[in-house]
Amino acid sequence: MSKKIPIKKFSLRILIFSVVMAGLTALFQWLAPAYASPALPFIVLFFFVITLFTIFIVLRDDQGKDGQRFVSSYMLSRIVKLFSCLIFLLIYILVNREDAWKFGFAFIIIYFIYSIYEVIVLKKESDDISKKSQNQEEKTDTPK
Repeated sequence: MSKKIPIKKFSLRILIFSVVMAGLTALFQWLAPAYASPALPFIVLFFFVITLFTIFIVLRDDQGKDGQRFVSSYMLSRIVKLFSCLIFLLIYILVNREDAWKFGFAFIIIYFIYSIYEVIVLKKESDDISKKSQNQEEKTDTPK
């Protein structure tokens, strides 16, 4: 029996992470305004929303999902996120060509930061659930 990874817990974590990222981007804009895109806060907001959406795809109703369905959902979320990012990036660059390089560079860095964070949190959560499940199985297998 698989356990459910809590969406609320992950949502809170990504909210806190996004607030920290927003603070760091604001600090960067203040310290190095010549190198910072004015759209940095919108990049963080975009990644907050798209990460919540893609994680919802992965974690929704995973009770009873086998490993293959989880992997399929995760891969679907990666594809949705990648195409959403490419569309967002392309639209911004076409509309605002004078900020294209700064925006593109910041966007890619923030993309990788969010992706790494997401993988680490999902892996940790999955390991914790596996460990709890294994402990419960050991408790039920030991005779009293």
